[in-house]
Amino acid sequence: MFKKILGVDFFNKVCGHLKLLEKEYFGLEFRHHSGHYVWLELMKPLAKQIKCNDLFFRFIVKFFPPDPGQLKRGLTRYLFALQIRHDLSNGGLTCNDNSAALLVSHILQSELGDYDEEIDAQHLEMKKYVPNQEYLDHKIIKLHKKHRGATPSESDIHLLEVARKLDMYGIRPHAAHDGDGLRLNLAVTHSGY
Repeated sequence: MFKKILGVDFFNKVCGHLKLLEKEYFGLEFRHHSGHYVWLELMKPLAKQIKCNDLFFRFIVKFFPPDPGQLKRGLTRYLFALQIRHDLSNGGLTCNDNSAALLVSHILQSELGDYDEEIDAQHLEMKKYVPNQEYLDHKIIKLHKKHRGATPSESDIHLLEVARKLDMYGIRPHAAHDGDGLRLNLAVTHSGY
């Protein structure tokens, strides 16, 4: 079916469907038959890269600009904010408790709007944004109160500004094992500059 389709053509179709213009920051990953996620190679035909019928692509940030303020379009900033949220929730973006609480407070402002005691408490109980969040709920709520009036778009910009100052911003940790069975985390940074 897709023997002659190049990775770049498939990637461009995905970006076209999303109406994404700043596509140079993003990529597609899929689970290789070895079990690891690999980037879709743009200049290779899909048939040479994909060996199974059960295929699932992940559209993710591939290159992190040193200054997210360089992102010109709201959609691009939103997709970056989604990536930061995802990385934060799965432990891929590690940070101290104060930074985690600040990040989550901006997420709440983006998702819920201005602080409301009952809504915030229920939301934080139902949705986990960071590991061990229950220890940070009080800090998160205290910070969320300070964001009154910020729009979802402004909150995403604030989220990206906080995230870019973190040591692990733009770094994707990969689990590895040394010859003695010790587990290591390899940090791979994808910076377009």
